[in-house]
Amino acid sequence: MAKVPVSDSAAGWEALKELVGPRDLVGALAAMRRRLGYVFRIALPGFSPVFLSGPDATRYALTEGREKLRWRNESDPVTGLLGHGLLVDDGETHDRLRHQIMPALHRQQVAGYIDRMWRRTGQVIDAWQPGETYNMLVEMRRLALLIMMDTLFDVDMTPELDRLFPAILDLLKFISPGLWLLGAPRKRYDQSISAINEYFYGLIRERRAHPNGGDDLLSALIHAGMEDELIRDQMLTLFIAGHDTSTALLAWALYLVGRHQQVQPELLAEAETFPTETPPTPEQVDSLGYFKQVIDETLRLYPPIHVGNRVSAENLSVCGYDIPQGQRVMVSYYATHHDETHWPEPERFDPGRFEPGRQHTPYSYLPFGGGARNCLGANFAQVEAKVVLARIFQSYELTLTRPRVHVHMGATLEPRPGVFMRVEKQ
Repeated sequence: MAKVPVSDSAAGWEALKELVGPRDLVGALAAMRRRLGYVFRIALPGFSPVFLSGPDATRYALTEGREKLRWRNESDPVTGLLGHGLLVDDGETHDRLRHQIMPALHRQQVAGYIDRMWRRTGQVIDAWQPGETYNMLVEMRRLALLIMMDTLFDVDMTPELDRLFPAILDLLKFISPGLWLLGAPRKRYDQSISAINEYFYGLIRERRAHPNGGDDLLSALIHAGMEDELIRDQMLTLFIAGHDTSTALLAWALYLVGRHQQVQPELLAEAETFPTETPPTPEQVDSLGYFKQVIDETLRLYPPIHVGNRVSAENLSVCGYDIPQGQRVMVSYYATHHDETHWPEPERFDPGRFEPGRQHTPYSYLPFGGGARNCLGANFAQVEAKVVLARIFQSYELTLTRPRVHVHMGATLEPRPGVFMRVEKQ
């Protein structure tokens, strides 16, 4: 077996500078992949992860090597924040939690959420004033939070949204990549964590005291006999991961459509078929074929979960390379999506890549992971994105006012400083 190729020190320090600054780390990683191959290691004191990308390496990480790569890392802040949430547990514990949460995200159940997605979208966009400019990164986050809480937990977050919004942003910073990867002390976020904990424990107490008899996920977790702390962990996991990924997807989609106006006529034509006075049916949402192509290409260019963070539980052999036990392993979905071998002109925005009938190399497109631990919310996210975007485009003409953005590697990939668009009524 061969040793994993290692970046030179200059490349390693360049990656570190981009890790802690507002620059393009994911682009740097894609460049390293082109230079070093699908398996490589960044060499820095205290931080030397092995990166995997490409169909073969990602297939191994997500399928046959899945049990040999732990998701839980006690030293990472995401574990400290989410406790024993679905995303940070392994083995039978994860499988049990997945089984309990899965019904709330089943395709048939998600179809029943369309009404709420449509109404919450109206709540946000009806407040927009024609001629004004809005940061769609902020607007889509507010919308994603409202939809998440309404659909999964039957909670109207509107009265608390402004109060909790700064704390939510703090928690996203808390779990984002930074100097903590090198063992440096993290800035304390106790006040924000306490505010969010107070909110969720309050919801749990209220639901226990006044069961609503509904089929939402909060009621299901209570009926399953979970203790309050474990319920909080699942709620916070879905709240953080679910809303932040939707925020990134929606913001990037609006940005890309704003930059590439040639796609707008076909989107507008489909949006005209969308109902304006009543929520759409599942069949009407399914019929938005070009919206789906734009969403899929957005996810290829800017997968919200751009990297999967693991720790090797034993000595591994991946694509002919040795990886020792205890090694941090990062599965780069971004580099995989920008591999010119499988995606010609990978930096070009082209929804035609996802026309019906087009085939792609297995494990070359992984916006929701893959294998037995693929994202439970994949269908939810895609239905939500179609409902939100179709309602926006049937209601408003959007013009991008600040076309230059950079990719920010936070908890998800975000367009920074934001997606600023002027809105006018259609």
